[in-house]
Amino acid sequence: MKDRIFSTTVFETSRHGGRFHEVATAKVNSWSEAQPEDLQIRVNLQERKQRIEGFGGSFTDASAYLVHQLSDAQRSKVMEAYFAEDGANYSLTRTHMNSCDFSRFHYSYTPLEGDMELEHFRIDQDLEFLFPMIHMAQDISKDGFHLIASPWTAPPWMKDNKDWVGGRLLKEMQPTWAQFFVKYAEACKAHDIPLWGFTVENEPHGNGNNWESMLYSPDEMTEFVREHLGPALEQGGLGDLKILGYDQNRAGLDEWTASMYRDAESAKYFAGTAIHWYESTYEVFGEDLDRAHDAAPNKLLIETEGCIDAEVPVWQDDDWYWQKEATDWGFTWREEDKKYLHPKYSPVHRYARDIIGCLNHWVAGWVDWNMVLDRQGGPNWFKNWCIAPVIVDPEQDEVYFTPLYDVMCHFSKFIRPGATVLANDCADADVMAVATENEDGSYTVVCFNQGDSPRSVHLEGLPTDVRIELDAQALQTIVFTPSEL
Repeated sequence: MKDRIFSTTVFETSRHGGRFHEVATAKVNSWSEAQPEDLQIRVNLQERKQRIEGFGGSFTDASAYLVHQLSDAQRSKVMEAYFAEDGANYSLTRTHMNSCDFSRFHYSYTPLEGDMELEHFRIDQDLEFLFPMIHMAQDISKDGFHLIASPWTAPPWMKDNKDWVGGRLLKEMQPTWAQFFVKYAEACKAHDIPLWGFTVENEPHGNGNNWESMLYSPDEMTEFVREHLGPALEQGGLGDLKILGYDQNRAGLDEWTASMYRDAESAKYFAGTAIHWYESTYEVFGEDLDRAHDAAPNKLLIETEGCIDAEVPVWQDDDWYWQKEATDWGFTWREEDKKYLHPKYSPVHRYARDIIGCLNHWVAGWVDWNMVLDRQGGPNWFKNWCIAPVIVDPEQDEVYFTPLYDVMCHFSKFIRPGATVLANDCADADVMAVATENEDGSYTVVCFNQGDSPRSVHLEGLPTDVRIELDAQALQTIVFTPSEL
């Protein structure tokens, strides 16, 4: 590495300095010595951590429907922004099996009660908008991307409460429900959509009995995977598909990993654990993530969902996304002794903090929720309004790329699948940092200054020591590229 010459490029998004852009060289000083006022961050090239699987967002019925209401030009603009090499270049994505809250209505691929052999399995609903959106992304993406599929619920006739919301899978339906995953994977393959894997169930603790859900205890999910889902995929020639357990908030990780990885037989079919961020608007739960990693160091941790929930999108007002004015579901509805976890927050801060925090605690991939929503924060049959990085007004054929899109670009564009996270010693109250090495030999450091004062940062330990000026409330990605690239 000492014999190689590296160039340094810095990209910045800040509250007062503009959207995602390359920083002037005056703010970057290579091979500089640290000054007394500098925050020194040392990257340890010898302490190599997890391999990155990717970053991205989710294909939902809501997003797909909206994308197809736009003009051809605007539709292409949105999809290229997410999947083109000169855009966010998303590499890890998610979608739903059957309907979810961000569908326009309830639907199942097997609506006929008693269809135990799934002879009437049909994905017709997804063929109208959802699969075409995925195909558009495939056509644009140069490197391709992984796709995770998650069910919110089995069809009501397979459940003990005969309802879309809540209830449990009937014991006698477990083999049929496992075959449902096989049928779905085969249907995707038939439409040239290869899956990377599944989560077993979105939010197995439920969602307060509001929209599509199905309950599992940790042991119930482990048993279903061990006895039914894993063998069914294997027997169907789909044993290479990843199975991720849990798929809910991080504070509940311990009991799930204890069950999933109890013994070799239980752990056999699990590729890892999926997590969400809704437990808090500021806490990453790093210790919980570390324990989950320690429980099974060879298994994945993937963040499969996070979004600005319980908010109607603010249109064409970049500064609002930096203000600490957003609230989440827990601000109003959480138990009194847990409300401290849900203060008002800045959406930009929450995204940047969470992604950096996750990467520094063994998370290998980070997937946003809806890619596109409308000005109401839907469509959503339950009226569970949320914010996506891209907001559209189909009637006016207008598109608003919120600053959340820029935040995603800082990671997805430069930290590519196969990258390795490197340890760093940043322990500042305001500044967070994560460092990675890509497979092509380039290095990336993402720094986030949450504070209201600019900071001088001296990065050490990489091929080139760099002194950067980090604006107040600013996110920077510093890329070290070998000359031969």
